[in-house]
Amino acid sequence: MRTRTDRRKWVDALNGYLFISPWLIIFLIFSLISLGYAVYLSFTEYNLLRPPRWWGLEGYQRVLEDELFISKALPNTFKYVLIVVPIQTFLSLVLAFAMDQNLRFQRFFRTIFYLPSVTSSVVISLIFIWIFAPQGIFNQITGLTVNWLDDPRTAFYVIMGMNIFTTSGTLMLIFLAGLQDIPLAVYEAAEIDGANGLQKFFYITVPMLRPVIFFVVTVGVIGCFQVFDQIFVMTNGGPLDSTTTITYLIYKWAFRDTRIQMGQASALAVILTLIILAVTLLQRRVIEGSGSGAER
Repeated sequence: MRTRTDRRKWVDALNGYLFISPWLIIFLIFSLISLGYAVYLSFTEYNLLRPPRWWGLEGYQRVLEDELFISKALPNTFKYVLIVVPIQTFLSLVLAFAMDQNLRFQRFFRTIFYLPSVTSSVVISLIFIWIFAPQGIFNQITGLTVNWLDDPRTAFYVIMGMNIFTTSGTLMLIFLAGLQDIPLAVYEAAEIDGANGLQKFFYITVPMLRPVIFFVVTVGVIGCFQVFDQIFVMTNGGPLDSTTTITYLIYKWAFRDTRIQMGQASALAVILTLIILAVTLLQRRVIEGSGSGAER
């Protein structure tokens, strides 16, 4: 009897692994092996034309001494994260709170707010290029003559605004799921005590959404550190490298420079991975700390 039970468990486990095997194969080939090979290339000198030549930590040293990385890519990336993440988090929380109310055409507005999130980032980037062109819609409406994407003072902020516009819908759905998980009895008790809508939002909604907020912030931080396609389509890292980020610099070193530096690009990719990992672990520690604090 025990042997039959063990055999049934083994068969069930095998069936489960067979069902997830396509995902496991894709993860193994395109994620795990690729990551391992990138780590190996980070210790080599490689230009795609000759076999990789081992050079140890030389690639990491060149990255940390590179002027473009130190003065442009690194500060631009952190600037992007520090501006976009708080704004998109707050905006998506406000939208979720509004969509959680009993409003007319609620489903229509939810669809409209979420639609940019499922639209191709390349398409959205092209639309924003047309909007912020010298003769674009924005200048015609405001009467300005600014060349937004060719000005180092404004180009990066246009990309930030586009990212906030496209990601707030997805984060809104996450917040909306968290809002609907809050018991109505808590709000009813607050109303009995005389709390108004603003007080319920700041003293009930926000504290009870704290784990969701930290999750959204973590997702936003990871996404902002990896921003690439919008910059590639809209500015190619310009003007004057004002929109060059770490991910775009990786692409530039690996494929666009006249002297291909695949090993140095791989070293920068490993550094970016470690940065994202450190931030993710910090977010997880904050979440666990807030959870244990709530239990006490």
